[in-house]
Amino acid sequence: MITSKANPRIKEIRILKDPKFIKKSDSFYMEGLRIIGEALQKNSEIETVISCPEILKNGFGSQLVNLAKDKGIEILEVSKAVFESFSHKENPQGLAAIGKQHFSQLEELEISHGLIIALNEVADPGNLGTIIRTADAVSCEGILLLGDTTNPYELNAIRGSMGAIFSQKIVKTDFQSMLTWKKEHGLYLTGTSDKAAADYAYIDYPDPIILLMGSERQGLNNDEMKACDLNVRIPMMQSSDSLNLAVATGVMLYEIFNNHRKNISRNNL
Repeated sequence: MITSKANPRIKEIRILKDPKFIKKSDSFYMEGLRIIGEALQKNSEIETVISCPEILKNGFGSQLVNLAKDKGIEILEVSKAVFESFSHKENPQGLAAIGKQHFSQLEELEISHGLIIALNEVADPGNLGTIIRTADAVSCEGILLLGDTTNPYELNAIRGSMGAIFSQKIVKTDFQSMLTWKKEHGLYLTGTSDKAAADYAYIDYPDPIILLMGSERQGLNNDEMKACDLNVRIPMMQSSDSLNLAVATGVMLYEIFNNHRKNISRNNL
């Protein structure tokens, strides 16, 4: 058991919480029973499980440690003081892990049906995590991170995703590469902007489709809007002139998801 906060392994764990280091690293830090449980069940590549027996009294947590052992994953036991020195929670559950970041390629995405979301230069990891969680809820076929988008394996993004990151195909690419791929496969691209004329609720969305969302601060610029087959707006009825990015993306994802469901129901009649 590691009892020193100055232990080299503990220093390595602590630095993985730094967003700047995450950009350069292949590894990432995660914490909590639900998230680690999802990672193990989805066969995400976990290098080390960090357990604190003094804190970990939950039966499910003990099962996760045993499952990790069965998978041949390294188990690192630490004291309560050491665990609390790197935990991001006030009342930690006593279980953390180090995993390998994994990204898919554009060619790996299923394009015969469904919904793909493209996020252009998203800055807030909490927003990104929430979007990943919503994308999982509507069975997105893939998530494209365009340009200088925040890393989905940052701590707040993982927390926001509630483990959904381990079931989604996430691709890092750029806007032009996405457009080339879209044209090669004949995919329809819908963007969102407050400048658009079409109301999002009165559109019959093609299947498959790519939904393009802009950054929190700037949205989509004119060139990005011109590259879309259609641009839609979410109406703002009173003093607010915009929605939080994660909220706006959730509105759009469920609108397209429900539109596709209705079309499938009609076709089955």
